[in-house]
Amino acid sequence: MSYLELAGLQKRFGNATAVDDVSLSVAKGEAVALLGPSGCGKTTTLRMLAGLIEPDRGTIRIDGAEITRLPAHRRNMGYVFQSYALFPHLSVARNVAFGLEERGRPKAEIARQVEEALALVRLSGLDARRPRELSGGQQQRVALARALVIHPSVLLLDESLSNLDAKLRDAMRHEIRSIQRALGITTLFVTHDQVEALTMCDRIAVMHRGRIAQIGAPEEIYEKPATRFVAEFVGRANALPAERGPDGQVRLWNETLALAAPADGSFDVFVRPQRMRIVPVSEPAGPDTARVAGRVLRSVFVGDHVEVLVEGAGGQLTVEMPSGSPAPAEGSEVAVVWPATESRVFAREAP
Repeated sequence: MSYLELAGLQKRFGNATAVDDVSLSVAKGEAVALLGPSGCGKTTTLRMLAGLIEPDRGTIRIDGAEITRLPAHRRNMGYVFQSYALFPHLSVARNVAFGLEERGRPKAEIARQVEEALALVRLSGLDARRPRELSGGQQQRVALARALVIHPSVLLLDESLSNLDAKLRDAMRHEIRSIQRALGITTLFVTHDQVEALTMCDRIAVMHRGRIAQIGAPEEIYEKPATRFVAEFVGRANALPAERGPDGQVRLWNETLALAAPADGSFDVFVRPQRMRIVPVSEPAGPDTARVAGRVLRSVFVGDHVEVLVEGAGGQLTVEMPSGSPAPAEGSEVAVVWPATESRVFAREAP
């Protein structure tokens, strides 16, 4: 059952449409990511939900009650900004207490709830410090505690991990997800980072040009992209040009493949590089296996895998081999094979 519902949201800035007919239903306790590149409308959508921007059209409901025109301070939303937006002149405790003080809560209640919120984000004992005396990860936790202490109906996270280094970002990703699950709080998380979206949320809404291109579980978004944009944006993929010949067969790099594809015209076959294998050029394709031949241009060690660039009749592709696997020599002739079911076919876009 839907707890948070966005229906037909639209927002224009001058002649530019930032958000175009966005509809989204979120269950109580669910975490959903708005994933997409800069300028796709994800932050504008979040700010309309928070009441920081008024939509031109559409409605917003929480638990059945419409809040579309309700001012921000009456929406009971917890918002964690990308910059954290902490008050530099206030202590950690006062930063966390700010929302409760604005609501006129008794001092004893504020003190108790601030203490509980700081314990939740593992900052007990740091209540007297100023933000400048904290690390980036600690500042992020203060911002999270300030958002959670008011017991919000919905938690909104706006690129809130982007200012952290890679190792700390990984740690905070898992910590925030654990807190969200423990509290059972409905959460909307804006990010352009695919790993954050895939690991922190129950579902992902991929946004493109102000619209939702696809929404689904992380596995569905990654394994079964519904559009060419989603296939290109989420994860890495080879886009291999193909066409259906006069004989009705699909031709890819001068090879015939048994693929479901458009009846006519040109199209691209998308394949994840880690689903491909390199085999001797003399090895034929097995049943239900796609195959192309080419020459190894280079192999690059990338830590947990080796990237092998192969060039053939139709262009280039990348194969990801497990680290420690013997990489083929540069210049050698090889075949690249993959399960035909791992292929995703999308129409060729005009140049």
